[in-house]
Amino acid sequence: MGLRLSAVSTVDRVLPRAFGERFRPAAEKVDYILFGKDNAAIAQRITVFAFLIRVLSAAIALISQVILARMMGTFEYGIFVLVWTAMVIAGNISCLGFQVSVIRFVPQFREINDLERLRGFLFSSRLIVFAASTCLALLGYFIVEQLSQRIEAYYIAPFLLGVVLLPMIALGDYVSGLSRAQGWAMMSLLPVYIVRPLLILIFAIGAIWAGHEPTAANALIASILACYAATLGALLLASLYSPAEHKQGVKKFELKNWVAVSLPIFLVEGFYFTMTNADVLMVGAYLPPEKVAIYFAAVKILALVHFVNFAVRAGAAQRFATLVYSNDKQGLTAFACQTVQWMFWPTLFMAVIMVGLGEELLWMFGGAFVDGYVLMFILALGVVARASVGPCESVLTMTGHERICAVAYGGALALNIVLTMILIPSFGLVGAAIATATAMVFEAIVLSVIVRRRAGFWMFVLFPPAKA
Repeated sequence: MGLRLSAVSTVDRVLPRAFGERFRPAAEKVDYILFGKDNAAIAQRITVFAFLIRVLSAAIALISQVILARMMGTFEYGIFVLVWTAMVIAGNISCLGFQVSVIRFVPQFREINDLERLRGFLFSSRLIVFAASTCLALLGYFIVEQLSQRIEAYYIAPFLLGVVLLPMIALGDYVSGLSRAQGWAMMSLLPVYIVRPLLILIFAIGAIWAGHEPTAANALIASILACYAATLGALLLASLYSPAEHKQGVKKFELKNWVAVSLPIFLVEGFYFTMTNADVLMVGAYLPPEKVAIYFAAVKILALVHFVNFAVRAGAAQRFATLVYSNDKQGLTAFACQTVQWMFWPTLFMAVIMVGLGEELLWMFGGAFVDGYVLMFILALGVVARASVGPCESVLTMTGHERICAVAYGGALALNIVLTMILIPSFGLVGAAIATATAMVFEAIVLSVIVRRRAGFWMFVLFPPAKA
């Protein structure tokens, strides 16, 4: 074991023998998660790292948003978060599903040692993501220019700046997926969830110290600098970490097959990500920036609950792909049902904590933000409902049922949009929260039923594996 710090050796060395024997199984489990080489250990290690990093990133994001809200005021802050949310959605969509299909194809090609197709996929997928995001950015610029007479004047410059973010947001998501596919737990999370928000905050504070006004436009310029630095650094590190045989040699391309698999995933991820953020955009369409700021603050605090969902998805996706490729149906069933427990109970615990501290947390943004407390309670119900079925979408995506999963997400997104259009004019921010929570419950029910019918087992927190 050399100089490697081992939980077992620490227990044996520090604790008396009677206590050491009692805690040794737990220590062995810790060592297995930290140092195990099999796919199950890798999945758990990525999940643990994802959880810890998302805790840290959520704390950084919350603190940075509090500082920005305090510096900018509700009006400018509302403009900034609306544009940022729109660009994050567009950046994720412009990956065309390759940020997830890379998790499916890379382990598969490595398993069968098909280096030619591996090189071809890595080369082409990266190029496709960059080309698609650049084209979407140019299209966005053109749309804003053409609609400038119909858009509120205070949104035009921020949106024109926002489209500059698109390529780097998309490539950041792709590199995160590539890192997960390679088992690089830290690399898959640090650039997007730690480095980027820290740099945004540092650049924004630096601009204000340099005498610039705390406007949405200046905050977006800081975001541009941060995104380019974080993403280009991540691309460089990914290239350095990749084995030479993954980069040098003959490339074999099967673009038709890769696009055919990625596009349904694109619909799944696009609908999922859009539904997760569409409420902010809909609030911006109907209500002034001040209301957007209050709603976004409530959503941002609940992001501390959402990171459980992300952590489990991040750790489970590669394991699902491996189990499917090895045709281990029993192992897939057991692992999928286990991930439901991983996701639900921590989510429920975090939701209770966040809602309990909601008023105090909102007050940190400013006195006006406390009005968003009731929104947190409503939205938390939807988040817990979504967690009760675990990462259903990952199971469906990795088992070849991307299309039906996309239909389910499309239905949930449509329901969300229709309900927000009906409820916001009458109930304002509360209507937006009710619409989003209802769509989350609908999504959870539909996905659980689809997994049962297509994969043959239930994914629901009250249905243990023995009853599947």
